[in-house]
Amino acid sequence: MGNERAATPAGKPDWPEARRAWEEWWRRKGLALYVTAPRETPLFASNPPEPTDLRTRWLDPDHRVRSFLHTAARTFYGGVAFPMFDSHIGPGSLGLFLGCGGELAETTVWYDPVITDPEHCPVLVFRPEGYWWERHLAIVEEAVGRSEGRYLVSMPDLIENLDTLAQLRGAQQALYDMADHPDWVERAIWEINDAFKESYELLWERVRDAWGGSCWSAFQIWGSGKVAKVQCDICCVISPADFRRFVQPALTDQCAWLDRSMFHLDGTQALPQLDNLLSIEPLDAIEWTPQAGLPGGGSPEWYDLYRRILAAGKSVQAIGVAFDEVLPLLDAAGPDGMLIMTQAPSEQAARELLDKVGWNGN
Repeated sequence: MGNERAATPAGKPDWPEARRAWEEWWRRKGLALYVTAPRETPLFASNPPEPTDLRTRWLDPDHRVRSFLHTAARTFYGGVAFPMFDSHIGPGSLGLFLGCGGELAETTVWYDPVITDPEHCPVLVFRPEGYWWERHLAIVEEAVGRSEGRYLVSMPDLIENLDTLAQLRGAQQALYDMADHPDWVERAIWEINDAFKESYELLWERVRDAWGGSCWSAFQIWGSGKVAKVQCDICCVISPADFRRFVQPALTDQCAWLDRSMFHLDGTQALPQLDNLLSIEPLDAIEWTPQAGLPGGGSPEWYDLYRRILAAGKSVQAIGVAFDEVLPLLDAAGPDGMLIMTQAPSEQAARELLDKVGWNGN
């Protein structure tokens, strides 16, 4: 995206303050409060998306942009929140680029494994071609072309490492391979790491913004330079020792290559890996997702977890924080290094909360 953009995204006069708060948060030096609410008056006219089929909802660039604009026009973005077009086609685009089949569903995309025999598996190489790459590119380029400075366009949710190998091989088979073909698993993860960087570079050239930054599909994070949410959901079922052997080397390299990185810690089953994650020096932040059936991210149940992450020098993203949980969470964990995601019942309520935490924007 060129530098001819408007000075700030639509409805975001405090974008300079928001950018500063994001950068301070990455350095664990300040609070980043991300609060959205229904806007009292729509920013611009838009028509609601028409009911249509799965393929159109996921893959039609015009439909995707029109649907987003209708939502953005009616949303108040307070604090560090900003209008972001989410370019994802499911959670795991890198697997699609490397050969997985994709099956569209209402809220996600399911993946069909393609590697049947590790002993005869060719080198995993990213090539900027093929059906799924072209679909992603069409959506990104449509969104960028129609932005007119009103919003930012995210990187797709690429995903990486052992999670992508599980897409390509099948989760159960990938776990068996760690015992039966460990050398191949290590090699494949490094090949996936290279593919992540190569695909990221090509997409980042298209979505990087006028302020030298970028935003990431999942979890709505922004930062200067190359930004990504990284993950290893399958770490829930491997030992810390196997994490250190198979996952951590490429993950560390990936975080060092990125300018800003945040790990998606998914559920209590992943908590045994926390010490490993905290030891990764170039990893900047950790996001916490309690699994279904447990209290949300603002619950006192997670205060000690947040304090532990902060004490280790990493920033925290707390998601699913109820509006009335924000201030108690700040009292418990302190503001420095906390990114808190919440929704307010009204624009007025959002503004009042921002005043209470000392937000200096408009």
